[in-house]
Amino acid sequence: MGDHNRSIDILGTKVCLITYQTTCDRIQTLAQSKQSSYIIAANVHVVMTAYWHEQYRNILNQAAIVTPDGMPLVVGMRWLGVKHQSRVYGPDLMLAWCGRAATADLSIYLYGGTPQTLQKLSNKLQATFPNLKIAGTHSPPFRALTLAEEEADIERIKQSGAAVVFVGLGCPKQEEWMHRQMGKLDAVMIGVGAAFRFHSGEVSQAPRWMMKAGLEWCFRLVQEPRRLWRRYLVTNVAFVFLFSRQLLQHHVGRYLRRHRTQKSQT
Repeated sequence: MGDHNRSIDILGTKVCLITYQTTCDRIQTLAQSKQSSYIIAANVHVVMTAYWHEQYRNILNQAAIVTPDGMPLVVGMRWLGVKHQSRVYGPDLMLAWCGRAATADLSIYLYGGTPQTLQKLSNKLQATFPNLKIAGTHSPPFRALTLAEEEADIERIKQSGAAVVFVGLGCPKQEEWMHRQMGKLDAVMIGVGAAFRFHSGEVSQAPRWMMKAGLEWCFRLVQEPRRLWRRYLVTNVAFVFLFSRQLLQHHVGRYLRRHRTQKSQT
């Protein structure tokens, strides 16, 4: 386990068999070699968006790493045979990388959120990791950017010299943005969704016991019902149905292969 080149298919999305340490190792290798690349933390919402939209699915499958961000994906991977797979959660990966970046002398850039969120987030990260170099921050407007605006943002990030860019634009906007910058930014881009609001203290994270039990969605739904009800109540039900079908096909396929092997040996 933990090899970023190994992955398992979940409804058409290749999710990597990876840990926090091996993800950070891979980010460091990519950052130090200035390889333009992006990393996606995938939860059920991401996987289902990819299932329904081929273009978005192609973006996911071109990522350097897709981590199992949500517990339903982790459980699904275990049921498909990856017995010891653990969660690699975007907000925790952000902190893990900041710790690594502080010791490896690799600067970061924060892109997304409001100016207030970015200020609070910068203060929190600097207090937690005193040696961390934050090369810059930028809050883009909450609308589609013009080509000139996007190019100006890219130039600003380039000039900062940041090795890693954390992108907090939300799904699917952040993944589409990172894909567009491939080859333009000689940096590693990491989509971390709500991590900016969590670590700035603006939104509370679910208790760890709820995360481990796969009940984080309940906590977030109570916090933001208008924004999240469709994602959790519609998307999650669709995921359970479709993944159950994939799981059944997987086990039937294994049984038939084993049966054919036994038959050929007799």
